[in-house]
Amino acid sequence: MMLQKVLRFTRNAKILQRSLIHRSSEISQQRNNRHGLVTKLIGASSFMAMGMWGLAKKKSESETGITTKEVVIAKADALFDQGKYKEIYDLLSHYRDSGDVEIVWRLSRALYKMAKTASEVEGKKMIYEAYDLMENALKLKEDHWAVHKWMSIILDSKCSYEGMKVRIRELYNVKNHMLRAIELNPMDATTMYMLGTWCYQVSDLAWYQRKIAAVIFGEPPTSSFEEALKYFENAEEVDPNFYSYNLLMLGKTYLKLNKKEEALKYLKMTVEYPAKNDDDQNAKQEAQKVLKNI
Repeated sequence: MMLQKVLRFTRNAKILQRSLIHRSSEISQQRNNRHGLVTKLIGASSFMAMGMWGLAKKKSESETGITTKEVVIAKADALFDQGKYKEIYDLLSHYRDSGDVEIVWRLSRALYKMAKTASEVEGKKMIYEAYDLMENALKLKEDHWAVHKWMSIILDSKCSYEGMKVRIRELYNVKNHMLRAIELNPMDATTMYMLGTWCYQVSDLAWYQRKIAAVIFGEPPTSSFEEALKYFENAEEVDPNFYSYNLLMLGKTYLKLNKKEEALKYLKMTVEYPAKNDDDQNAKQEAQKVLKNI
């Protein structure tokens, strides 16, 4: 029983995975996608017949200013918005050895999404493949924000197959990749939400549970509710009302800091948030429970 929160903390890392993939792409990636390009290219014919891109452009590419690489990425992003992850994998696998970081991290992202609905054995294989791809992506371009963001997601998922001790040991690496992603792209609200969740879960361990975790796992990570609040607030400033769970976590964090008035504000906002998916519905239900207990 004394380890209950320690166990719950490692399980709650799934919150990061849920928000990371479901909303990370829908919110920040859509903002960075080339929507106009998608509109032009989504219906392009003979798409799979296109070869690898090189230094020289085809005549049609020179005329339109659109490269084969841009076509591939636009198609992959459009498929991602439609939830067609297997099609993305089939598409990008043709270019996995291109040495292009934009292809590599998108391929890894598709594998992660596919793993979520695969069998445990197949899912593990996909996650390990995704991790290998992300290691390669870091070598290709260390200063790419999306690479660090998705490395944090996939590293945490990989550790979930390797036991609680490994997962706790890698928590700081997970956080450091998120910090680097924000450093490279300070306008990405979802990574800020992820960092806030990381800090909240770590801070929610009681002192005696930390001692137990230290004995069993080594020195546990540390944070504070103030640090968690900073990231949740920053996310909201960057993109107001972008995610129901960010509002929920703002309310819960304010409660931890004994700021009831602010907590009520965000919990009520969560309850009133228009539910567009399961995440929103779950956030609303949790907010209602918290409000009843105040």
